[in-house]
Amino acid sequence: MSSSSPSGKELVSTFNPADIESSLYSKWLKADYFTADASSSKEAFTIVLPPPNVTGVLHIGHALDQTLQDCLSRMKRMKGYEVLWLPGMDHAGIATQNVVEKQLGAQGLSRHDLGREEFVKKVWEWKAESGGAILDQMKRLGVSVDWSRERFTMDEGMSKAVVSIFKKMHDAGLIYRAERIINWCPRCLTALSDIEVDHQDDAGEFVQIRYGEGEQSIVIATTRAETMLGDGAVAVHPDDPRYKHMIGTEVLLPLVDRMIPIIADELVEMDFGTGAVKVTAAHDPNDFEMAMRHNVPFVVIMNEHGVMAGTGTEFDGMDRFDARVAVVAKLKEMGRVVAEKRPYIHAVGHCSRCDTTVEPRLSKQWFVKVAPLAKASADAVRSGEVKIEPEALAPRYFEWVDNMHDWCISRQLWWGHRIPVWYGPNGEVEVVGPDQTAPAGWTQDPDVLDTWFSSGQWAFSTFGWPEKSADLAKFYPTSVLVTGYDILFFWVVRMMMMSTFAMDGVAPFKTIMLHGLVRDQFGKKMSKSRGNVIDPIEFMDKYGADALRFTLARGANPGTDQALAEDWIGGSRNFATKLWNATRFAMMNGANVNGSLPATSDLNAIDRWILSRLSETLRDVDSLLEGYEFARACETLYHFAWDDLCDWYLELSKETFASDNKANSQRVLGHVLDQLLRALHPVMPFITEELWCTLTGGESLVVAQWPKADSSHVDKKSEKLISTLQEVVTEVRRFRNDQGLKPSQKVPGRFSGSADVLEYSSALRFLLKLEDKDFTPSASLEIGGIKIELDLTGSIDVVAERARLEKDLAAAKKDLQTAEVKLGNAGFMAKAPADVVVEIKERLGKTTSDIERITAALAALK
Repeated sequence: MSSSSPSGKELVSTFNPADIESSLYSKWLKADYFTADASSSKEAFTIVLPPPNVTGVLHIGHALDQTLQDCLSRMKRMKGYEVLWLPGMDHAGIATQNVVEKQLGAQGLSRHDLGREEFVKKVWEWKAESGGAILDQMKRLGVSVDWSRERFTMDEGMSKAVVSIFKKMHDAGLIYRAERIINWCPRCLTALSDIEVDHQDDAGEFVQIRYGEGEQSIVIATTRAETMLGDGAVAVHPDDPRYKHMIGTEVLLPLVDRMIPIIADELVEMDFGTGAVKVTAAHDPNDFEMAMRHNVPFVVIMNEHGVMAGTGTEFDGMDRFDARVAVVAKLKEMGRVVAEKRPYIHAVGHCSRCDTTVEPRLSKQWFVKVAPLAKASADAVRSGEVKIEPEALAPRYFEWVDNMHDWCISRQLWWGHRIPVWYGPNGEVEVVGPDQTAPAGWTQDPDVLDTWFSSGQWAFSTFGWPEKSADLAKFYPTSVLVTGYDILFFWVVRMMMMSTFAMDGVAPFKTIMLHGLVRDQFGKKMSKSRGNVIDPIEFMDKYGADALRFTLARGANPGTDQALAEDWIGGSRNFATKLWNATRFAMMNGANVNGSLPATSDLNAIDRWILSRLSETLRDVDSLLEGYEFARACETLYHFAWDDLCDWYLELSKETFASDNKANSQRVLGHVLDQLLRALHPVMPFITEELWCTLTGGESLVVAQWPKADSSHVDKKSEKLISTLQEVVTEVRRFRNDQGLKPSQKVPGRFSGSADVLEYSSALRFLLKLEDKDFTPSASLEIGGIKIELDLTGSIDVVAERARLEKDLAAAKKDLQTAEVKLGNAGFMAKAPADVVVEIKERLGKTTSDIERITAALAALK
């Protein structure tokens, strides 16, 4: 069976997402709907897609992020903005290099066997063949990005921007090279920034070791005993009475037999451990700071692989963790271990890419001086130039930007943007810009830049900077950045700093909209080990892209995590099917989208009511989407479509559509569906496109006008009347059910009371399966000023039904008494958990309602 529209298009009887999604996306691309025009006179609306890693696949976090961005882009496009949603990928330095190195490892090769040039060539080959799978998966989701402007952080234009900004920042004194303690990954063999380090609670040991002899001894506490071989001092707090007499003296360092000073520094915590700490300046960031203040020597005792070296002891050549065990064993043998706590749980940094324990290491690296950049980023938000949504997350932003350390931007990798610094034969150093050539015979710095250095320029370099392009003039600053709060520091702050510097103080976006993470239905973080990961591709295959999108958007409250379960995606698929069936019903009943709406005075109350509810819904949805309240907008649309339109309007109007007096209702239904599908399109683009084009014969919802609320349609009188009709239908259906009547079973019935309600008694009888004929009533109900009389003679066993109801009433009264006794017991209330009290109160409310309902049913039963 199929339904057809006046234009001749048809809807098949069964909705299958796979039948429409691919062809519709191809239609959109062929029509070039998503390509922005920099020469347009329309107001610009711009979003840059947070660039996924070239190694990545679409995960549920991407699906949420992109669904929300697409909602905004599609809505603004329908509102007449010149929309640019710019896509692209990040080269993901360490992650991508690791992928290719693993492939080489399977062949028994390393990158060093190939050499730098050949290895980088291999990475580019892998990128061309396998990278960017996520972009094809994004098309499955229905994203309306401008594919003509797709960028990659290492394409020619982006690379020019990276070199340009490096030189600009270096010339401004914001980039410098220095020896500092950095995070070092002994497996990846590169420096890491603070945000590339994951801190985990690991089991270790807390050892107290005695340095020196007799009265000239002092006990230090450490979790890293192997690093004592590189100690340059012992530090105590200047106000610690236990050690004041020792400040300025020296103590013997065990195992290496070197005298080291005891210094005083306020960084030491008197109440932690013994109140005395070892100062290993080359292997700890806090120790480094103290060493700089007190001229403590920097003793390097480990190589880049995390192997002990240069200590002059028996421990040279040992892995750092083996050395830790051996050092403690030797100290015990010497009687120098005073105490030890094992296991000792403490936070330990791990490489976010390979999970190797990070080693703090003294190294010469390139840094960005962040203080002035961070201040400009903070000022942009404090001044109101940039707004953070939700506002409650603004303090988290300031925690980052107000307390930033200088940023280590050099990486000892081969894949990435090569640092544009060249060294001459006599120690000369020169930063070479994109249009400059290095002097002959000079050598380029071997390191590459941190991936976040280039992705931090995403909001302006993607538009052609440093050239003064038409795109840059039209689309910068961007309108809104939509991203998870978890990369607020990783990426958002980086972009704020880089953009405000490059673009002469103009921030990269007007609004930062932060959403939460997706967790499972129990609020647990998704992980493969837990077996609770939801694969968006798998569930799009099963339920369709619209169902996944609607579920994600319906759970997206600004700044808060959301739960997600497969059942909920299935529920959204049911909603899509409901829309499909409602549109088919409308088309089969002659829904009309042509011409003006009839005057409201010519419409019945049911038609006036649905137009009133439509206007209020459109008003609320527009306001909610503009305020990034995606969950509430979806909830509003869902209840209007399912409850108001399908469950009530279509049911109340079925008799009208079966009559000869249906033209006005056909036009109203056509208008309501037209407007509803427009409003749902940003969240559910595929099914709404198919239904709307079939219903209206229009070109595409992508370029259709956004629906506007019509305040003249708001009709509180009709809303009140239909509310009464709904109450009558609900209560009579409940009564029928209580009496054991089957839903399809017809019984005689009549209404009396309000003339306004009685005008629709025919529709009520139609919904309630009531026959219009003479009868002697055997039951009656009073609902909202309306009396309903029914003849149940022969339909039920009155005696048996009365007995059943009386039994239910007795049980309800017993439940009520039990609840009242517990709530009235002060001793119980003082000890009972809060959730138990809430449950009892809910039970009290339910039993009270049940008693009223059963009592009314008994009274009606004659």
